Amino acid sequence: MAIIEKIKQLAQQYAPDTVKVRRHIHANPELSFEEHGTAAYVKEVLKGYGIASESMAETGVVALIKGRNPEKKTIALRADLDALPIVEANEVAYRSTNEGVMHACGHDVHTSSVLGTARILQELNGEFEGTVKLIFQPGEEKFPGGASIMIKDGVLQNPAPTGIVGQHVFPMLPAGKVGFRSGMYMASADEIYITVKGKGGHAAMPEMNIDTVLIASHLIVALQQIVSRHASPKIPSVLSFGKVEAKGATNVIPDEVKIEGTFRTMNEEWRREAHKRIKKMAEGLCESMGGSCEIDIKNGYPFLKNDPDLTGRARAAAEAYLGTDNVVDLDLWMGAEDFAYYSQKVPACFYRLGTRNEERGIVSGVHTPTFDIDEAALETGIGLMAFIALQELES
Repeated sequence: MAIIEKIKQLAQQYAPDTVKVRRHIHANPELSFEEHGTAAYVKEVLKGYGIASESMAETGVVALIKGRNPEKKTIALRADLDALPIVEANEVAYRSTNEGVMHACGHDVHTSSVLGTARILQELNGEFEGTVKLIFQPGEEKFPGGASIMIKDGVLQNPAPTGIVGQHVFPMLPAGKVGFRSGMYMASADEIYITVKGKGGHAAMPEMNIDTVLIASHLIVALQQIVSRHASPKIPSVLSFGKVEAKGATNVIPDEVKIEGTFRTMNEEWRREAHKRIKKMAEGLCESMGGSCEIDIKNGYPFLKNDPDLTGRARAAAEAYLGTDNVVDLDLWMGAEDFAYYSQKVPACFYRLGTRNEERGIVSGVHTPTFDIDEAALETGIGLMAFIALQELES
């Protein structure tokens, strides 16, 4: 029997157990860098499959599945463990039992999928050469990102993978389908904190004040030039401000105004230049209007780039496994993912797993209280990832 047929049979056989694993994780969510119970559960499940594992970055887990000639090549598969501070609104048997915490971004799916994939690969380890490294990382949802910590702790060494593959839920795509994009895919994400300082006072006497609200207003508008007039139109860039705090009143000009926003792009050189331009423009404009400012730009995740060769092979594997009609092209995505750290270090492929089912009303987006999945997607997820891993080891 061809390996693809063996994987499909095992995926069908292990799908019900994978659903149970997913529901357990979903019902017991933990916030970023607090995933002690989740990590312990992952190690327990792996042990039940006959796979040894070790802890890394406190709440991360790493394991190896060795085939014949394990030194020949290593491919890494990644999942994330953390949940979000959201009150779940779903009335399901596996509803969160940790009030105020919810797997609203599908990390329960990612983790259970890699566990299901591991079970398949462990059963087939006499039929492939090389090693599959399993990475279960903490803290994808919170800076500095668990991926960066795992990398510092050596997750990409001993053995070093020649590539890494990640899978993420995609509620806009029906279950049974997957999506790929080669090259730049997701944006870097930096946080911008600006405090505009002036001289507060009575709003009826503007000549006596240095109006921080007026300065902040000009600054928000002026900073849009960073993207519209300095960024190449060929480089996706977004500069948005979502919070302005001016603790004055109808007749009171405050001493300071706080502004918070985000800058996102898909080019690391331009990203660094933009930071300098934002800082220079903010300081110069505030000074020109008689005030000053303090600016802090916190570097977030880098942009995510899918290696063309690895992604091409993974897509070909998906078309062979699911059929070409079930593999779609993805658009650029200005959201951010800490999987990007891996993509900056080794060839990477980050693809999307369809989870939507309109007939059953499973249509909510990620990061919402009603997010859920069509669990039929898990059979697709575990089988496809196993097939991609084995195809990559043979490439």
